[in-house]
Amino acid sequence: MRVNGADEKLDVEPWVSLLDALRERMGVTGPKKGCDQGACGACTVLADGVRINACLALAVQYADKEITTIEGVAPHPLQEAFIRHDGFQCGYCTSGQICSAIAMLDEHAAGMPSAVSQGDPELTEAEIRERMSGNLCRCGAYNGIVDAIKEVAG
Repeated sequence: MRVNGADEKLDVEPWVSLLDALRERMGVTGPKKGCDQGACGACTVLADGVRINACLALAVQYADKEITTIEGVAPHPLQEAFIRHDGFQCGYCTSGQICSAIAMLDEHAAGMPSAVSQGDPELTEAEIRERMSGNLCRCGAYNGIVDAIKEVAG
């Protein structure tokens, strides 16, 4: 598979999650193991630009995909906006939040509807909160996260 722009060759058992392959076999520690059940979003990575929970994905399913973790995100306006708007406290969820937000902005720009928007082109606060609902922050930095995303969305 290709991880953060580099070709990686792995020999893993078919039951190894993408998250475990990244963290334990490749040393890519940006994606975090929070719940290990797909409920918190701390492990969110991009697979060919689509956000996924790496804890629920089997590594072998992504053999021919481009996997991008926070380490592979080039300096992105969201990273600076998270800092400006205090979009994190402890930082545990931040890599998943940023990867998810990058994909969420792409989804919105592509016209993908959500439960809130039903196709409305405006990216409202409610829309951002709904689209980011798969990423939890136990510190409660949600207002800063939303403000950072709103700034970058323009």
